[in-house]
Amino acid sequence: MLTKEEIEFLDTNGYLKLGQLLTPEQVKQVNERLAELMDNEGENAGSELADSKYIRHPKEEGADRLADLVNKGSVFDIFYTHPRVLAGIEAVLGHEFKLSSLNYRAAKPGKGHQKLHVDWRNAIADGSFKVCNSIWLLDDFTEQNGSTRIVPKTHKGSVLPDEAMADPNDKHPDEIRIIAPAGSVFIFNSHVWHGGTTNFTDRDRRSIHSYFCTRDQPQQIDQKRYITQETSERIGEVGSHILDV
Repeated sequence: MLTKEEIEFLDTNGYLKLGQLLTPEQVKQVNERLAELMDNEGENAGSELADSKYIRHPKEEGADRLADLVNKGSVFDIFYTHPRVLAGIEAVLGHEFKLSSLNYRAAKPGKGHQKLHVDWRNAIADGSFKVCNSIWLLDDFTEQNGSTRIVPKTHKGSVLPDEAMADPNDKHPDEIRIIAPAGSVFIFNSHVWHGGTTNFTDRDRRSIHSYFCTRDQPQQIDQKRYITQETSERIGEVGSHILDV
């Protein structure tokens, strides 16, 4: 599902644009379902994140969050089963991987900035990669609306942003921004330095993250704990293997 050139780019730079994997109609359906969930869950939106000891920042000021999307509608199945995404994850983590979490994040107007960070114990990879993320754009990502920033090639370095920078909140001279239309998907090795930026518009900037880990690592969301019978029956053997349930 990935070309040799795509795999080499991902390995070298720590990220890869997969193109528009969602149609405009699919984006519309996903955003409508997310709006329903935000209304239904209210103050409890994203509560599953607070339940996990493997998520460092379950509540984020300036961003709406939803979690456990695996069990909140078939419209979300594509986010952890799309062949190009799985091929990208495999290129980073090898054959033995599983979904760690499937979450929604929306940077609110005037908010959303994050310091540059990595996603595995705030530690360097030490020769092998343990986590890999995919970000699904549910709005056009622009320079103004809080698009994700990445510092290419840092996944192969031996220092962390906190060690290398006076202030990891600052702009890095080598950082690039994920700029692409809604429906686009990017893979990024979660050991690469990355972070959200400030949304300077008057509308939310929406995305879904399907986050994967090697099978020897704990999941951010314990899929066995949350899996419903309806979901289990719907996703079948292949989906169950990806979720490790």
